[in-house]
Amino acid sequence: MSQGPGDIYELRHEVIALEEKNARLAKSLQAARERIQVLGDQLEALSKPPSSYGIFLTAHRESHTVDVLLGGRKMNLALSSSIDIDSLRPGQEVQMNEQLVVIGCGGYEGSGTIVTVELVIDQSRALVKIHADESRVVYIGGRLKAEHLRVGDSVLADLRTGFILEHIERPDVEHLLLEEVPDVSYHDIGGLASQIEQIRDSVELPFDQPELYREHGLKPPKGVLLYGPPGCGKTLIAKAVATSLAKNAAARAGASSARSYFLNIKGPQLLDKYVGETERQIREIFSRARDRAAHGIPVVIFFDEMEALFRTRGSGVSSDVETTVVPQLLAEIDGVERLDNVIVIGASNREDMIDPAILRPGRLDVKIRIERPTREGCLDILTKYLTPSLPLRAEDISRHGGAPQAVHALCEEVVADLCAPIPENEYIEVTYASGRREILYIADFVSGAMLAAIVDRAKKLAIKEYLSTGQRGISRMHVRQAVRQEVAENEELAIITNPEEWAKVNGRSRAERVVAVRPLGLREDGEHVAVHLP
Repeated sequence: MSQGPGDIYELRHEVIALEEKNARLAKSLQAARERIQVLGDQLEALSKPPSSYGIFLTAHRESHTVDVLLGGRKMNLALSSSIDIDSLRPGQEVQMNEQLVVIGCGGYEGSGTIVTVELVIDQSRALVKIHADESRVVYIGGRLKAEHLRVGDSVLADLRTGFILEHIERPDVEHLLLEEVPDVSYHDIGGLASQIEQIRDSVELPFDQPELYREHGLKPPKGVLLYGPPGCGKTLIAKAVATSLAKNAAARAGASSARSYFLNIKGPQLLDKYVGETERQIREIFSRARDRAAHGIPVVIFFDEMEALFRTRGSGVSSDVETTVVPQLLAEIDGVERLDNVIVIGASNREDMIDPAILRPGRLDVKIRIERPTREGCLDILTKYLTPSLPLRAEDISRHGGAPQAVHALCEEVVADLCAPIPENEYIEVTYASGRREILYIADFVSGAMLAAIVDRAKKLAIKEYLSTGQRGISRMHVRQAVRQEVAENEELAIITNPEEWAKVNGRSRAERVVAVRPLGLREDGEHVAVHLP
């Protein structure tokens, strides 16, 4: 029986529907197959036996096996062919399957105990101190190299496996060290031309002309002591030395840039209540300097306030800490003679309180006194802070015929107010053991820090006036007002009656022993009058 066109159309429609249904069914079957595969993988993973982890010790290339520390036991295990045996390092974690075949490698343990290196025995072992009563021989991990380990280094140790793994910078030492490339030059220091010449002759000449020193049988000085009253530029000179040494080293090497390290050590911050900790920190400081100097980079170790830490032994002025701290410093300074590019600079307000063994020839044998600035020195210092580039009062510039002349006039104004030997500037009357009396003026206590503070005060006063009145520039009035404010802020100097306290202010005891001090006080109107003490 023949079919008509309508029947053929319906058959085609049914075929298309069946094809679409078949496609959907095939898609569902594919999704089910993939889901079954995922579930199978998960089931296999869940039923897989656990992997073990161990610590790699050594490799045997002939048999393609490795020695692994597993649960405290040393075992010789097979190594998977997919792992490069040369990529494994001692102390590295490795993964093993259920047959104890090494199938993977990982990193290193990230936690442990901080220990101190006492001795590097060989390329693979070192003696470390765990605490005061226990030392132990350990393996050197793959990230460490024996030639880079130094006695006194702090390292991370995994005591379960017996490996030291990495260097650890001790925070109690890091906060004492200011590693920098100083940007202070000798041109930034005013009023200390003779002292700068002394330190350049003492420190820089041996670095610049080592052949001449060797020819004449001379050794460079190991250290320099800068002593004198506070605020007079001792730290600035130390930084300038580091800058100059870096520039000279770069010039000799033909390098375009200069590098140096300035380790700024604050004496009181080194003190520690635990026995031996201060000495350990001193060793760490010199170890850091040796590491830096070994690369040809000049290193300046600057000890500020030396008298606070290295007092004369047996003086009874402080605790007995100096009986062990001073010998430690002496040992480290004596070790500097084997190094190049290292100089120790100490700063102190009271050099008479420092242990004489530190100051003897062969240690801090160059001693330079940093005096308070003279009148000419005050002018030189002020020109470093009051410059023609600053905004000056327009009428002052026109009156003096230019900005440089106006700046010079302002500096003269400051010096005239501070250095004039007039009754208003009298500060104190000192009586010496010989019976001689001397009146000290404000000028006897002027320092570079005080002059810088006066200029800063004048700048702030000029800013305040500009904000309130709109009148711009630093004027004579601002400078004179800044001088009065700075002198008033330091008026407590005029009520010190203890001769020892005055020795600290002066930077050292005078040649004549002070037996009495009579302050000259300040009245409310700002004038000085004598204060009669009982």
